[in-house]
Amino acid sequence: MSGASLSAPSAVIFGCAGTALGADERAFFREADPLGFILFQRNCADPGQVRALVAELRQSVGRGDAPVLIDQEGGRVARLRPPHWRKYPSGAQIAALGTAAAAAARTAARLIADDLEALGITVDCLPVLDLSIPGADAVIGDRSYGADPARVAELGRAAAEGLLAGGVLPVIKHIPGHGRATVDSHFACPVVDLPRGELDVSDFAPFGSLRDMPWAMTAHVVYSAIDRVRPATLSPTAIGDVIRGAIGFEGVLLSDDLSMQALGGTLAERARGALAAGCDLALHCNGKLDEMREVAGAVRPLNAAAARRVATAEARRVAGRQGADRAALERQLDAWFGALA
Repeated sequence: MSGASLSAPSAVIFGCAGTALGADERAFFREADPLGFILFQRNCADPGQVRALVAELRQSVGRGDAPVLIDQEGGRVARLRPPHWRKYPSGAQIAALGTAAAAAARTAARLIADDLEALGITVDCLPVLDLSIPGADAVIGDRSYGADPARVAELGRAAAEGLLAGGVLPVIKHIPGHGRATVDSHFACPVVDLPRGELDVSDFAPFGSLRDMPWAMTAHVVYSAIDRVRPATLSPTAIGDVIRGAIGFEGVLLSDDLSMQALGGTLAERARGALAAGCDLALHCNGKLDEMREVAGAVRPLNAAAARRVATAEARRVAGRQGADRAALERQLDAWFGALA
């Protein structure tokens, strides 16, 4: 591995352990040179601390534009929480508004972007484009905007536009669709047996509608009609024929977390497999230094095509920033949702 000044950054996004970097973490990031980082609730105590941590992470790799990601969806998936940050509605709560739902999705996302930009966070893993399917595992559940692909696409686009207007890049997830999974991919590998034709017009459809988005995150799901053995994250067929092919997504493709148990093999094998299958970036989230060392030893430098996608996304983030009256947006959100419990 080479430091930031000697080569392209590594094709990986790493988490960190706590609210500040330890000396071992700092030295590791300097040497491993990941493209960027992802934050979790364990990393977020208060605004001043998060701003300092974000700056410290970027300083460790010597790149002030290193992407810093977070999962700030609203509802139960929120890394920034009261009392320092506002609580936002879930996808299901937004969808329940009916005709006002698209405006609410855009408004909530615009406010989330405002929160994130103030901290230096540039990428949000939102919107969730997975369908809500009866009988599926609850891992998606109320994070989804519903069962109708067109409606999910409409509300997902509104959320993505809200983030972009706030200078934050959206990540559509979990491509090509996780909503039908009957087990939680954190703990086991879901298998979806629906015929390809049905998948194209249901689960895959919202992603096709938002194919122009800058970033996407893969699903650790086996689609037997596409690849009977490998989940999409590790499947050249799922990525090449479906995600890049039929869906037509051309942006930055990020794996879901490599430490999830849906993926077999060692962490090194998972990292190599995700990149070989066509992911631009591997993602490792838990901040465990021994695991990160294993992943760092397996990933390659960011290739030219991936670097172009990252640069295109960043240019779009900068160009899309618009001003907003936060107080007015908050009043509108309160009028729709009141005080969220």
